[in-house]
Amino acid sequence: MRILLAEDDRAINRVIVRRLKWEGYSADACFDGREALDYLDVVEYDAVILDVMMPGMDGFEVLTRMRERGDKTPVLFLTARDSLADKVEGLDLGADDYLVKPFEFEELMARLRVLIRRKGSSVSNVYSCADLTVDSARHRVTRGGTEITLTAREYALLEYLIRNKGLVLSRDQIETNLWSGDYIVGSNVVDVYIRMLRKKIDADYSPKLIQTVRGYGYVLKEPV
Repeated sequence: MRILLAEDDRAINRVIVRRLKWEGYSADACFDGREALDYLDVVEYDAVILDVMMPGMDGFEVLTRMRERGDKTPVLFLTARDSLADKVEGLDLGADDYLVKPFEFEELMARLRVLIRRKGSSVSNVYSCADLTVDSARHRVTRGGTEITLTAREYALLEYLIRNKGLVLSRDQIETNLWSGDYIVGSNVVDVYIRMLRKKIDADYSPKLIQTVRGYGYVLKEPV
């Protein structure tokens, strides 16, 4: 199951992502409303957790735009705005649930499970780009029909890239989603793992799929 979390408090964001992954979810994290819409443009999620008060665009506006374009992904508001008027507004805009901070993780997880059961998701566990295939249910990677052996970190990085195929990911986004705070800030850990991954999935194959966006990060896509 894949979850999108939009929460501008980076400390809370990291803690929630870590718990989601511990519970077995795949989690993408962003820090403002416009970024959340960018993710939703290219990725299908089983549920979205939205803060209300975010820079760029608040959670209410994000949800409004989602529903206007026919996106029915379940949305849970997770916010400090606890007035009855705020709850009513969020639900009337099309939210599926509304949880007030501070909260207990057990309750958040329980509410998330309910939303996902309601959706009855049928999202495929197999992702592909050109002749590269990642089976997330079996943790199996192939390129051109040849199975490729990856370390746990390499696999996690590749899965994150291919789940966001075509979306440029910053080093900060990759660090947040894969290392959840246990890396050294300012280190080149992402660049190191990208080089290692390229040696296994790109070096002996064509076309090259992992592309560098200078000054920002990386994107996995088939060259045009």
